[in-house]
Amino acid sequence: MALGARGGPERKTEVVSLSSGREERNARWAHSRRRWNAGYGVKSLAALAGVVAFFEERRGRLYGFRWRDRLDHSSATPGVAVTATDQALGVGDGARTAFPLVKTYGTSYAPYSRPIAKPVGGSVRVAVGGVELHAGVAVDTATGVVTFSAPPPVGALVTAGFVFDVPVRFDTDRLDIDLSAFAAGEIPSIPVVEIRP
Repeated sequence: MALGARGGPERKTEVVSLSSGREERNARWAHSRRRWNAGYGVKSLAALAGVVAFFEERRGRLYGFRWRDRLDHSSATPGVAVTATDQALGVGDGARTAFPLVKTYGTSYAPYSRPIAKPVGGSVRVAVGGVELHAGVAVDTATGVVTFSAPPPVGALVTAGFVFDVPVRFDTDRLDIDLSAFAAGEIPSIPVVEIRP
């Protein structure tokens, strides 16, 4: 479903126009929330049946699932291989052993760090002080937390590279299926929305 989907991130910003003509802006959400319409790529009867089965198994909006955002699913720039130094997670203090995965957007004005909760198993590569580790580190693929068996040394930069999914749910309890064509059809709207922890 994700291959033909249309959508992306959304933010919640309140803008109040003052009597002087100026405006005040306030971000209501600390993190963006992604939203897609997955109905664009579902045309064959087999694909329609697969979507209906998946929708029923998830009970509509009740249960979430992992979604691969085809544009933004890696710690690296699109088309570039993941490395253990893609994203900074923090700096060792000699005591801390848990570092949540994040992806940072932007570099100078106001960089935004997005929490990554659903890394793909086996894709996470971790480095301390620029040296990739192959032992002594565990990754929780349900929370996105990297845990070291021994704390990284004081002042050592902890970095990681990874592929990730977005936790989502259907944003409807009803599918409107159009079977007007022979051996084909469509579901014009399959809204999917990100689940924020």
